[in-house]
Amino acid sequence: MASVVFITADGTRHDVQAEDGLSLMHAATASGVPGIDADCFGACACATCAVTIGAEWADTLPPPDLEERAMLADLPAAEPCTRLSCQIIASPLIEGITLHIPEVQAR
Repeated sequence: MASVVFITADGTRHDVQAEDGLSLMHAATASGVPGIDADCFGACACATCAVTIGAEWADTLPPPDLEERAMLADLPAAEPCTRLSCQIIASPLIEGITLHIPEVQAR
């Protein structure tokens, strides 16, 4: 299990335990993290689970595939380190990662 942190746009911290092999989107929705809507249930088809990761994590994660890059290209607030949490899989390698939820996803 990996301990991960989601930070909402208002600065609220949500500590989540993510089971190895599951997406961080699933961990967030199971823990009730606001702003991770997951309208497509993790099919990489809606971008309602977008997060921004710290640049120091970019090389730890596999790069986004074509499908994820296409979804990110349509996000008006996307930054270089914006990712879809449905495409980030929990593992010991991401222990302690912090993910920031963009303001456009605030409820």
